[in-house]
Amino acid sequence: MADKTILRALRGERLPTPPIWMMRQAGRYLPEYRATRAKAGDFLSLCYNPELAAEVTLQPIRRYGFDAAILFADILLLPQALGADLWFVTGEGPRLSTITSAEGLRGLKTRDDIHEVLSPVYETVRILSESLPEETTLIGFAGAPWTVATYMVAGRGTPDQGPAHKLKDEDRATFSALIDLLSDATIEYLSKQVEAGAEVVKLFDSWAGSLKGQDFEDFAVKPAARITKEMKARFPGLPVIAFPREAGDGYIGFHQKTGADCVAIDNSVTPEWAAEHVQVSGCVQGNLASRHMVTGGQALVEETRRVVEAFRKGPHIFNLGHGITPDADPENVALMIETVRNM
Repeated sequence: MADKTILRALRGERLPTPPIWMMRQAGRYLPEYRATRAKAGDFLSLCYNPELAAEVTLQPIRRYGFDAAILFADILLLPQALGADLWFVTGEGPRLSTITSAEGLRGLKTRDDIHEVLSPVYETVRILSESLPEETTLIGFAGAPWTVATYMVAGRGTPDQGPAHKLKDEDRATFSALIDLLSDATIEYLSKQVEAGAEVVKLFDSWAGSLKGQDFEDFAVKPAARITKEMKARFPGLPVIAFPREAGDGYIGFHQKTGADCVAIDNSVTPEWAAEHVQVSGCVQGNLASRHMVTGGQALVEETRRVVEAFRKGPHIFNLGHGITPDADPENVALMIETVRNM
C-alpha cells in the first residue's frame, strides 16, 4: 500500500511520472457504463446497487489502468440519508425537497441515523477494496457542506447558488446550523467509507467559487478544516484531498488552513500560477480542461504536456480541472494517459 503512486504523491513525494485518474472517470462517456446503467434501471438504483456500482467503478480501471479508482456514488445521497426527498429528472438532473427554515432543519435526521440508507455505499467500497488491482488506490468521497447545502436549499442545481446565498444572508444562524449538521454527517459518512476500505478521501466543493470574503472562510475553509481534522484524528495517516473549485486566490494557503494533503485545482487558473502559489504548500491535483477530452488532437497533447511540465518540481496528481463530460471521446482519454506516461 505504501508504494502506491498516489499515496506517495500525497505524502509530498515528487515522482518522475505523476499518477493519474479522472474525476467522473466512471460515467456516461463509456459505452460499458451506459450498458450497466441501463441494467440498473435508473441512476439512483445504480448508486444503491453495490455490485453494479462496483462494476462501473472498475470499468475505467480495466480500460485505462488509472492509478486510482473513485467510489461511484453521488454527493446527494447524504442529504437523502438525512431525510431529504431525492429524485433525478432525465436530462435535467437532481431534485430535492428544500430546507429553507429552522423548522425544516429540525425535521432532518441526525448524523447517527444516516447509515441504514447509506449501507449499500459502504458495501460497494468493500467490494472494490477486494477487487481492485493491488497497485490501484481506492478513493472515497463526499460533497463539501457548502456545495451540498446549495442543493438542499434550492432543491436543485442553480447557476449562481442564489437561494443558498439568500438564506445565508437573511438567516445566518439557520444556515450555519445546516452546515454544522452536514459537517458532522460527512465525518460519519467518510469514516464508514474508510472502515470499508477507502485509502484516501476527497471533499468536492464544486460551488466554492461563489463564496467570497468571510463567507469563503466560514463555509468553505472552516468546514473542510473541521472534517479533515476529525478524519485524521480517527484515522492517523489518512490522506485528504480538498477541491474548492474556482476558489481563485482562495486556493492560496488552503493546504495550511484546512490540513488537506492535496488541493485539487480547476482550470480557471493556469498550472503555472498554481505551481507558484499553491504547489509550494503541498501536493496539487489537476488541472487539464475537460473540453480536451471532447476535442482531442494536438491541442490535447500540448496542454497535457504543459500541465505535467508546470507541476514537475513538486508533488502532483494528474487530473482534469473538472469532471469528464458525457460527450468525451474515450480515445482522447487514452491519448491523455499515453502523453502523461510517455513524458
